[in-house]
Amino acid sequence: MDDGRFPKLVAFDLEYVRPTCSHTCPTHRSPSFTLWEFWIDTHVEPPLKQDLTGVVYDSASDPTRVEFYKDVPEILRGLTSKPEVTVAAASRTSAPKLAREALRLIKIPVSSSVGKDTTNVSGTNRGKLLPAIDFFDHLEIYPGSKIAHFKQLHKITGIPYSEMLFFDDESRNEEVETQLGVTFFWVKDGVDWDCFQKGLQKWRKRHTGADRASS
Repeated sequence: MDDGRFPKLVAFDLEYVRPTCSHTCPTHRSPSFTLWEFWIDTHVEPPLKQDLTGVVYDSASDPTRVEFYKDVPEILRGLTSKPEVTVAAASRTSAPKLAREALRLIKIPVSSSVGKDTTNVSGTNRGKLLPAIDFFDHLEIYPGSKIAHFKQLHKITGIPYSEMLFFDDESRNEEVETQLGVTFFWVKDGVDWDCFQKGLQKWRKRHTGADRASS
């Protein structure tokens, strides 16, 4: 994380959006992803299980590995190291209990990894883990529009919409930007460092322009 100005709230969607029509449909596009590569409502069969190495799986005969994309733990750890930043999840999933369970079971190393690859952690640091849910200050995980999610986040935190940055794989959720003023960044293939930096740059550019206009 650099020393530049950060939004007061950074929010992430959790999962990918299902295609709304078959692959032969002219408007069809491949599934896109945000923090993890599955749709928890249909691709994950409860109960979730954790093996002796800490890896989380579902209960299907061909188990799905329940984990974040590689760069996500380091991004979350970096954000929580900045006391001025509030971290939130905003998901319209119809399986909120299972999503919360996944966040409790997925573990993130407390100490910084070598470089940006969170799989490259020393043996000493590897033992110091926290549930991923501890890296989020607020969880808005329930069916409904992202407008409702962000109105609730604004109500709870008092943070202006202009101070919020949202990463989501559904382009239609850009409505939080057009209607509320939240900076929206469309995630096309999972959150990684490049995606995060581009989203941050978009927010900074919009915020700088607003600051100049008000000065």
